[in-house]
Amino acid sequence: MTLDAKMITIDCDEPRRLAAWWAKALDAEIAQDFGGEFVILGAEPLVLGFQRVDEPRQSKNRVHVDFHTEDRHAEVARLVALGATMVGEHSAGPMTWNVLQDIEGNEFCVAGE
Repeated sequence: MTLDAKMITIDCDEPRRLAAWWAKALDAEIAQDFGGEFVILGAEPLVLGFQRVDEPRQSKNRVHVDFHTEDRHAEVARLVALGATMVGEHSAGPMTWNVLQDIEGNEFCVAGE
């Protein structure tokens, strides 16, 4: 048996609003919208799904998306200007990354120079 990862799905309050924000952040398009309850963003090679859930987020994400860029400072500034929240900056050996939150508080990382 072989499994192929096809999509990461993010639980959220407002799938259309969050998918639209990520579309701007990743310069991507909404691929499918299932009545606003489930929205798929085609951000090749990463496909993101946004699924409405009734439960509020309780604590830190247990899974998050890591992004890499050549100009981390510029990319983080761009994402913050779009509405992301800076959580912190971390280093481990030669690697440095920023932890951010999207407009619903979902955490993600941006690594790079």
